[in-house]
Amino acid sequence: MKPLRRFRPGLSLLFLLFWPAHAALAAPGCSAAIALAPHLIQAADTRTATMPGTVDLTFLGHASFLIQSPGGVSIVTDYNGYIRPDFIPDIVTMNHAHATHYTDYPEPEIKLVLRGWDTGNGIPHHDIRFGDVHIRSVSTNIRHWTDEGTEFGGNSIFVFDIADLCVAHLGHLHHTLTPEHLSELGQIDVLIVPVDGGFTLSHRDIIEVIGQLKPPLIVPMHFFTPRVLELFLERMGDRYPVAHNDGPHVVLSRAALPKTPTILVVPPISPY
Repeated sequence: MKPLRRFRPGLSLLFLLFWPAHAALAAPGCSAAIALAPHLIQAADTRTATMPGTVDLTFLGHASFLIQSPGGVSIVTDYNGYIRPDFIPDIVTMNHAHATHYTDYPEPEIKLVLRGWDTGNGIPHHDIRFGDVHIRSVSTNIRHWTDEGTEFGGNSIFVFDIADLCVAHLGHLHHTLTPEHLSELGQIDVLIVPVDGGFTLSHRDIIEVIGQLKPPLIVPMHFFTPRVLELFLERMGDRYPVAHNDGPHVVLSRAALPKTPTILVVPPISPY
């Protein structure tokens, strides 16, 4: 697999305009039941800007998505240093399951590196404003691959509040959610979920997590091969309708969220 350094994002698709806006969803915003006052960081020299009231989402590959805000803030999730756009993002998030979800050598030009595990200073609880983006993290545990033990706080669900949308990336989630997790997460509008069926959660358990959060839009990731994705969709049965995006780039907005929970299959740029 070659690094994704030649990719240049563009506004290729305005997502789901055939679904009307609806009043049944939760009010705009991304507030948990319990929240701390976020630390403010001033964004500067951001690369691009999206249309007002929208969020650009591009599936780079594996568990890495490029998220861009109307104010031009760029974020890459589960950043590993090689599945990436051809520019340095402002912010990267990472998780600790294995090296496809983090790097020890992020570029020094990255303004904000958010690690989702305990690096020696305790389990992280990020709550940060950067430009027009608010980022929170909710800590979860992961399995040790060697001794079958547990790394407490080894994964974080990162929640991005952008343009009145609440986008949550589950990372390398290894267990279903507790009432405390659900309280911290609050209402989620767009849920990015690992559907590999074994390295993270079984298909049965990830379906339970989706049912716990009840997001209007579900975006699968971390499926390795088309067949694994097909197995997940088969296991979902007729629970939710499935839409297929034409390419890796989607423009999201609150007005275009579906009326009922819907799975959107977005093809990654990288097949890995």
